[in-house]
Amino acid sequence: MSKLKLGPIVDEKPIKTTIELPAALHRDLVAYADALARETGQPVTEPMKLIVPMLERFIATDRGFAKARRSQQSAKPDA
Repeated sequence: MSKLKLGPIVDEKPIKTTIELPAALHRDLVAYADALARETGQPVTEPMKLIVPMLERFIATDRGFAKARRSQQSAKPDA
């Protein structure tokens, strides 16, 4: 099995949010949670708890976003 992009999920203080997902995406999240549990040896994570680390990973590895963010920060006048 190939290594998954996510590692163990840190249990932090929960924040309530509402999101509507397509059924197919929810099934994929459930399958990913199962695969992650097998890979890490931890209990199956609630699939909705995968969304935040996935978004964080996506943003952290998006080179276009990083470039745009650096450009935006360098364009700000000094305070």
